[in-house]
Amino acid sequence: MAKKPGKNTSGRGQRDLTVKVKTARGRKHSSTRWLQRQLNDPYVKRAQAEGYRGRAAFKIMELDDKFGFLRPGTRVVDLGCAPGGWLQVAVPRVNALGEKKGKPQGTLLGIDLQEVEPIAGAEIHQLDFMDEGADDQVKAWLGGKADVVMSDMAAASSGHKQTDHLRIIALCEAAAYFAFDVLEEGGTFVAKVLAGGAEGELQKLLKQKFTKVVNVKPPASRSDSSEKFVVATGFRG
Repeated sequence: MAKKPGKNTSGRGQRDLTVKVKTARGRKHSSTRWLQRQLNDPYVKRAQAEGYRGRAAFKIMELDDKFGFLRPGTRVVDLGCAPGGWLQVAVPRVNALGEKKGKPQGTLLGIDLQEVEPIAGAEIHQLDFMDEGADDQVKAWLGGKADVVMSDMAAASSGHKQTDHLRIIALCEAAAYFAFDVLEEGGTFVAKVLAGGAEGELQKLLKQKFTKVVNVKPPASRSDSSEKFVVATGFRG
């Protein structure tokens, strides 16, 4: 006779089990801490369970839930799109596959320096968006201007906090100037930045070009990270 399940089968009242990682020979303590954090991160586990390519998928999900820029029919450019989690989120929201009958079908264009595994509903190209003529190439692929330019790009870490801050601000500024070239009037720019003091000029620039600029840290962004996201809406053209 099978034993009846107890009261704790739902998981309520049970102690959460934390995975601990021992420091292996040749592995730095910082790498061990990173690995332990990954193994115990609920967003990492959720991404694996739901088939997303990374925990960053939930950042764009939460930002769109708040600001609603990924609508059916929207034309979107994702800069630095690897590994593709943001595109995965955007596909159903902009109706890129045309599965929502009676709703306009959107267009998704992913750009990255490296090759990215295909995603149904998204067109992905290997391209440096800072190359001369990249903006014209993107508009040709889109068949016009974009409604949204989004970026989760980050420069390679140097290990020096202030240097990394300056690098990512420079990268975000480059993405912003690209957006000025490809966005439709009324469009939206979403990008990751690092808090650290040098983002004032970027904020000033965006406020000149957009009707509203908001800084937000979505719940999926780690609390110990200095990253935040700027959401600029109402491009003035």
